[in-house]
Amino acid sequence: MDYRIGEMALLAPGTVDLHDARRGTRRTVTLEAFSISRSALVPDGCDRPASGMAWFEAVDLCNRLSAAHGLRPAYAVDDRRVHWNVRADGFRLPTEAEWEYACRAGTSGPRYGDLREVAWTSLDDPDGPQPVGRKRPNAFGLHDMLGNVWEWCWDYLDPARYGDYRVFRGGSWADPPWSVRASTRRGSAPDAVVDGVGLRLARGAVGTGDASAAQGWSADQDRARAGMSGPLPVGWTPLRDLVVGPSHG
Repeated sequence: MDYRIGEMALLAPGTVDLHDARRGTRRTVTLEAFSISRSALVPDGCDRPASGMAWFEAVDLCNRLSAAHGLRPAYAVDDRRVHWNVRADGFRLPTEAEWEYACRAGTSGPRYGDLREVAWTSLDDPDGPQPVGRKRPNAFGLHDMLGNVWEWCWDYLDPARYGDYRVFRGGSWADPPWSVRASTRRGSAPDAVVDGVGLRLARGAVGTGDASAAQGWSADQDRARAGMSGPLPVGWTPLRDLVVGPSHG
C-alpha cells in the first residue's frame, strides 16, 4: 500500500513537562528542532488516516518511506530488536516528548481546545476514522493530535511492567472524553494490530554522534526502568533482556 506523507511542520526547539503516573515522577525535557507531519499518515487515494497498524509495521513503513525519498533510514531492525540511529535524516516515529510537545503547542491543560472543535471522539458518534483536517488544528497547525486515531511513538510504555510494549498517544474516534488528553499514555505489544492506532511521521537528526539518548528518550533510562528486584507483582512481565540503542551502520 502506498501512503501520502503530506506537509511536515518544522517545530522550533522548546521544553515539555512529562508525567509518569506509576512511578510518580515528573521531568522537564528540552527538545531540539524537529519536523512532524501536520496530520496522521493517510493511504494514497484516501482522506482518512491509516488505522490498525502494529508498531513493527510502523517502523518498517518509516524505513520504506525514507528509502523511497532518498533519505537515510532511521531504524536498523534485527528480529524484534530495533535500533534508532538518532543522526539519520529519515522518517521516524516521534518520541513521547516530541509527541506531547507537538500536541500541546504551548498549552498546559489536558487539551489544546474544546474536544468537539479539535478532535473526533465518541462525542461525535463516528463509525471509524474520519477525514483528516476537518477539525480545528492546534497552534502549531497540526490536525487531530487528539482523537481520530491513536499514534505510535518510539518509547516503551513501562518495561518493568509491560515488557516490550510500545506507547501510543492521543486517543481515537471511539474514545470517551476522559481518555482523550495530551498526557494520556496507552500501549500494546509491538506486533499487535490494534484497531484505531496509526502513526504520525517525524523527521530530524537529533542527538550527537552515536548517542543512545535524544529528545527525551534514553537507552540507559529504559534499562533502569526495566530493572526490578524481588518478587514481581502478579501479572507483571518485565523486559529482562532490554537491548536498545542507536544503529552504528
